[in-house]
Amino acid sequence: MQSMIQKEWIIARPAPDEHLRRYKNISPILAQMLFNRGFEDPDQAKQFLTASDLTEDPFKMKDMHKAVTRIGAAIANQESIAVYGDFDADGVTATCLLVQALAALGADVQPYIPDRVEEGYGLNCPALEALAGAGVGLVVTVDCGIRSVNEVEAGLRAGLDIIITDHHSTGPEIPRATATINPQQKSCAGNTSLAGVGVAFMLAKALLLDRWQNDRDNYPDHLRLSDLLDLVAIGTVADLAALNDGENRRLVRHGLKTINEGRRPGLAALGRVARLRPGKICAADIGFMLGPRINAAGRLDSAMSAYNLLSASSEKIAEAYALELQSLNAQRQQLTRGAQAAISDQIGEIDGVDLIFAGDEKLLPGIVGLVAGRLTERFYRPAVVLEYGEEESRASCRSIPEFNITHALDECADLLIRHGGHAMAAGFTVHNSNLDALRRALERKAKGALEGQELRRRVQVDMEIDERDLRVDLADELMWLEPTGHANPPASFMSRNLGLVSCRRVGDDGRHLKLKIAREDKAPIDAIGFGLGEWSSQMPGAIDAAYHLEMNEWNGRRSMQLKLIDIRPAEGLAAT
Repeated sequence: MQSMIQKEWIIARPAPDEHLRRYKNISPILAQMLFNRGFEDPDQAKQFLTASDLTEDPFKMKDMHKAVTRIGAAIANQESIAVYGDFDADGVTATCLLVQALAALGADVQPYIPDRVEEGYGLNCPALEALAGAGVGLVVTVDCGIRSVNEVEAGLRAGLDIIITDHHSTGPEIPRATATINPQQKSCAGNTSLAGVGVAFMLAKALLLDRWQNDRDNYPDHLRLSDLLDLVAIGTVADLAALNDGENRRLVRHGLKTINEGRRPGLAALGRVARLRPGKICAADIGFMLGPRINAAGRLDSAMSAYNLLSASSEKIAEAYALELQSLNAQRQQLTRGAQAAISDQIGEIDGVDLIFAGDEKLLPGIVGLVAGRLTERFYRPAVVLEYGEEESRASCRSIPEFNITHALDECADLLIRHGGHAMAAGFTVHNSNLDALRRALERKAKGALEGQELRRRVQVDMEIDERDLRVDLADELMWLEPTGHANPPASFMSRNLGLVSCRRVGDDGRHLKLKIAREDKAPIDAIGFGLGEWSSQMPGAIDAAYHLEMNEWNGRRSMQLKLIDIRPAEGLAAT
């Protein structure tokens, strides 16, 4: 198997001097960051950095009035309602959020999250029929359902009313539900950047507004909208929703405040087992620490463990679930590494390959997406990884910006049982008899889209700076960009010809790299490179580095650290 493909560093175009001079009370470096993120006007940039209102009208979304009316009738008649979610962090948080809101409004409500192995993603007919048989009259989906045309028909035949809330791309036909709330619909005025939990929050907000306007005497004073925003932050960040979107940014910012106030026992317990500092949790902690642990439940066991954690009424109850998720996450990491190695051996060389298509009957359904993501990260190719079954196989797909994987699957729909997703991530189920034809079709489509392009992962660098410009006050100022994440990355820099004081591998398997960077007339600065451990055996005497600038706090002491994105031998040097 060939080594990791060398990344291309792309340094953003410097902002014109006259543009930088328009910014007052911020440094030229932060002004450059805002310029790179598309802000030409200082007033718009200030709005992006500081806006905190959450005044969006949920009723502007298509079918919101219909959904609120039907749910209101169900509550008034004490009709049993099921919130049908998904087993990832977005789906679990959305399920918990809507159940909590409906229960506060007096609904007879229960959660339903399908089993990944036995039922697969999204609505399934046996589950809907079982819910109807158990006396449920209304099913409200969260983070799923927009492509479940046949399943919705089966639910209707079983006597259910179904309301769909989702954020995934629509198919050629919208299910015949009582109401369909999905901003991806052409006729919906909602924000297309919302995660599934964001759409669920808009429904909860609409229900609370409706109760306040029409039945104020029975308004649930014990529930504040802000009580739900911690769940919105978790699902939004974990599902890689865009954080350059103003609404998502404000939802996550408020949600982080709720998390750091420790209002939800389950998140407090999970933060402890993840060794996060109370009151200091940031968006990156959601993405790398909390989100993966919540996802681990649905990947390896039942997502209801994560639901039970998030809905726990006390930290004593939550602690057992937090420890369970911690253990499952450790298993998930070990299984993913083993599966990635096995699939990598199966692939061989990828020269001339436009799309990776591989699988194994021993793969666990919960880690195929992680393996696909690792392969795409390593080789910068779309990756389709399958868990082979006796008659049907399920796959997770991860892609690159140059190839929309869901559009490609749409064009192969005649070969698939079901499919769905986003431009960069998707999943499908296929009859094994169609596997060869599907592989050939996807490879043709990838070749047509990618032919003639140099497929290299690009590292986007905001600006080049001298190591002498690395200061604590700069690191503090860059915090204005938070919350950072997908589509609003933390500020990235590159510096040339950095001398090294020390270099060593760290981590349980030595996958990571720890450096001390020499600085003239100043103490060395620490640097950590996750996944860069292989460099330790070929480290040159000086390096160029692309990195984020971070602040560490320990025992009351604050220090700067470089979080390495990539390194290379300093210009004119070669790796030894």
